[in-house]
Order: sequence, then structure tokens, then C-alpha cells
Amino acid sequence: MSSLRPAPRRRVDAGAAASRVVHPIERESYRILRSRVDLAHLPPLTRAVTERVVHASADLDYVTDLVCDEAALAGGLAALRAGAPVVTDVAMVAAGVTGRDTVCPVAEPAAAELARAAGITRSAAAVRIALERVGPGAVWVVGCAPTALEQLITLDARPALVVGLPVGFVGAAESKAALRASGLPGVSNRGEKGGSAVAAAALNALLYVEEEQ
Repeated sequence: MSSLRPAPRRRVDAGAAASRVVHPIERESYRILRSRVDLAHLPPLTRAVTERVVHASADLDYVTDLVCDEAALAGGLAALRAGAPVVTDVAMVAAGVTGRDTVCPVAEPAAAELARAAGITRSAAAVRIALERVGPGAVWVVGCAPTALEQLITLDARPALVVGLPVGFVGAAESKAALRASGLPGVSNRGEKGGSAVAAAALNALLYVEEEQ
């Protein structure tokens, strides 16, 4: 369909994150976080993601609930540095991603039309549309809709990384378990919680990693 135009690819310098100005409140938040839990034993990217998710949520349970794979995170970071497109399931995730253009078709009429025709949710339809635009090698960030994550797993998306942190009592934990079982490179958590803020935080951790290490 005509709406499936190519997504813009934005190349980002590896040192771009270093120019970000860290607010004193954020520095203090990290100081408090580190006074309450020592994550120095974690691999560097896993630690960066875990700390930023905890910082964004003020929820220390994520320390044990998050499931990270250092090799998958390294692959995602390399893809981001090479300018891989970032796809989000909802606009709230996109709004939380710092310094990177995103692809998010969920609000487009084409997503609603495809959802009606295929008998799927609009979030799942948006995943299909986004994949036609970005192709393999994208970084996918799901923070709201379990059906978006479920749909992504069924497709031949060949993602560089999937941040799978949807929230809810219906299907959220199950979709994240399916992501882990799929073998796709991913970040997830075991429980029902998640959400746009923590999903964006996990991605931002990789975007800021040069600064945080």
C-alpha cells in the first residue's frame, strides 16, 4: 500500500551521547540507587540497562525481574551506532526515546484498516506495517501492547534487538516469556509490569552507554 514508505534511517555518531547534559536530579537519583543496590557485578551493558530502568521506575524489583543478555545488548548497541531504525509500539514509547527518530505507525489509518481486515489488534497491525518499512536489522521497543510483541515474534523480522517490556494483566507476562523462548535477541522481564517509560529507559541506556561507562 502507498502508506508503506521507507522509514528514515538516522546515523548517529558513537560519541553523540557524550554531549548530553545530565541534570543534577538525575545524578542524585543514581547516587541513591547505587547506595541501595550494588550492581557492579553485572556486565556493563546489563548494568546500564538495569540501572536506567530502575531509575525511570523507582522500582528496585527490576533488579531481579529484568532478563538481559549482554551479547544481545552489544548487538543492539552496534546496530544503533550504525544507524539502525528504531520501531516503537506506541507514541508514548517514542516520546521517551532520546535523540533518535522512531517509526511508530499505530495511529495511522492504515493500521486500523489492516487490523479490521486481518482480525488483529491495531498494535499488531502496526508491527506488520513497520516491518515492511524498516526490514531486518531494526531495534524494536515494545512497552505497551503484548499483541505487538506477539506479532513481532511470529514474523521474519530478524531484529537487531527487541526491548520487550509490555505491561498488563492480559498477555504481558506470556508475551515476554514467548520472546525469551523465541531465541530473538531481547530484553524482557518476567512479570506483568513494564510500560512505556521503562521500555524507553532500556533503549536510552544503550544510547547513553558511552557516557555511563
